[in-house]
Amino acid sequence: MANLKAIRQRIKSVQNTKKITSAMRLVAAAKVRRAQMRNSAARPFTSKVVQMLQQIVHEVSPIDLQDLPLLKKRPIKKVALIIISSDRGLCGGYNGNVIKKAILRIQELMQEGKEVAVIPVGLKAASAFKRVKIEKIRNYTQLPAVPTVEEAKMIAENVCELYVKKQIDAVEIIGTDFVNMIRQEVKIKNYFPITLPEGVDHFPKSAETLYEPTLMELMEEELLPKYVENVLYQALLEASASELAARMNAMSNATTNAKELIDGLTLIYNKARQGNITQELLEIVAGAEALKG
Repeated sequence: MANLKAIRQRIKSVQNTKKITSAMRLVAAAKVRRAQMRNSAARPFTSKVVQMLQQIVHEVSPIDLQDLPLLKKRPIKKVALIIISSDRGLCGGYNGNVIKKAILRIQELMQEGKEVAVIPVGLKAASAFKRVKIEKIRNYTQLPAVPTVEEAKMIAENVCELYVKKQIDAVEIIGTDFVNMIRQEVKIKNYFPITLPEGVDHFPKSAETLYEPTLMELMEEELLPKYVENVLYQALLEASASELAARMNAMSNATTNAKELIDGLTLIYNKARQGNITQELLEIVAGAEALKG
């Protein structure tokens, strides 16, 4: 016969868990909307920076572009992977999908005969690669919950320095793009060497465009740094929104599962309680019959 006390304790425990998951779902739902707004607000600026860089590259001769270290291309011998994860768990398969994609990419690069180093962003990625025999350039953990341009700039400057000093020949970003509240996709994006999107031929060369102080100085001191910062900043924003959406969905599913479990345990409890009552009635009737006899 089922232990009524144990079932009551189990029901109470699941009810407490349901309260926690429900509260976490509400918090994540409130945060993901703000994260989505930040993400949507940053996209036009990043697109404009890319567009301006495309236009200027279209107007500069390829020979002049070779003088810019960030645009120089060389044989790729060593690749660094910036792996963007979260510091916390309880967000479904969000971190697992990113780490799985990173491991597959590492295997692909090694099969091509390239050296690979990782730059984990977030505790989950740092923990996943802690025991893996692979070079870790630097870990970025315990970053602000809301991504900022400052932290993107800090990471970008470190990566730029490594690339300019030829310690690495290419950099890729592995992170999650926010599509909608239900769908988030893990993507691999080329970061260095800088490869602008296709479709720059529609920019006409114009003699009316003036650049100060000079076109090359503008590229080197303003546009290229802004480009590398904003590409990484956009990736961090996308990852933040994706993490919160994944957490909201995970906590919603957990709350639903807890409710179903409570309903099932309550049914078991009621059956067991009814069985105890029936057993007690049978014992009373049997005792009464015994006294009569």
